[in-house]
Amino acid sequence: MGFPKTQFIKIEANADKDWLTLWFNQPERRNPLTAGATAELMTIFERLQKDRSVRGVTLRGRGGIFCAGGDLSAFKEDLQAQDSAAEIMTLSRNMAKILDGFNSLPQVTLAYVEGAAVAGGFGLMCCADVVICAADTKFSMSETMIGLSPAQIAPYVIQRLGYAPARRLMLTAERFSGKDAQLMGLADFSGEDTATLDVYEQKIRGLVLRCAPGAVADTKSLLVSLPHLSRGAAIEAAAENFTHRLLSAEAKDGISSFFEKRKPSWAK
Repeated sequence: MGFPKTQFIKIEANADKDWLTLWFNQPERRNPLTAGATAELMTIFERLQKDRSVRGVTLRGRGGIFCAGGDLSAFKEDLQAQDSAAEIMTLSRNMAKILDGFNSLPQVTLAYVEGAAVAGGFGLMCCADVVICAADTKFSMSETMIGLSPAQIAPYVIQRLGYAPARRLMLTAERFSGKDAQLMGLADFSGEDTATLDVYEQKIRGLVLRCAPGAVADTKSLLVSLPHLSRGAAIEAAAENFTHRLLSAEAKDGISSFFEKRKPSWAK
């Protein structure tokens, strides 16, 4: 599936076109979540929801900076223009759309974090399935330091970190490093340089490409839905999910490949 031309988010595909790297592309501004970047991300995520040829997605920032969060220049203009509450509500809802979109992608997602991940960038990182970061990365949810709230990112920070540490970090705007991020479970891996991070990213890619793309998509769909279901509803959702999987062509090929001692059709 093709993607539209983009300016603020650059799309890079590997040779097999089964893994995309999405680059925040405003390094001179520390890669903020501008209106343009947000709109492009929403479009990309909508396309990826329907594209099973892409098996994985890495989110990364140009210039050694992941993402500095919301566009404070735009916020200042909104205040000076005395924008209405309705317009600000729309801005916030659009942030929710990209968070929801990244969180629910059917592909495996990886956040490759360097330099800084702040505020909205921090929240978007928390939506990834796998997080790797440079040891010297600077992290914080700085909203309360400038009179704002980490409103739309809160559910995903809690999802990634758990309630108590997420609450502390959001209320205190504490700053911490990539090494700390791994210790607290925010990052799955931290490394001293990009060469080390590249090795880990390639390892994750290799693992993902052994897995059936439909099975990955259905597993992610179930994982996203489970926290919102009662126990009874969760049992039924899991039963339906497993039944759909067992009756799928992927399962037929995968189980046959096990007994025939061969790779299934999707495995690289």
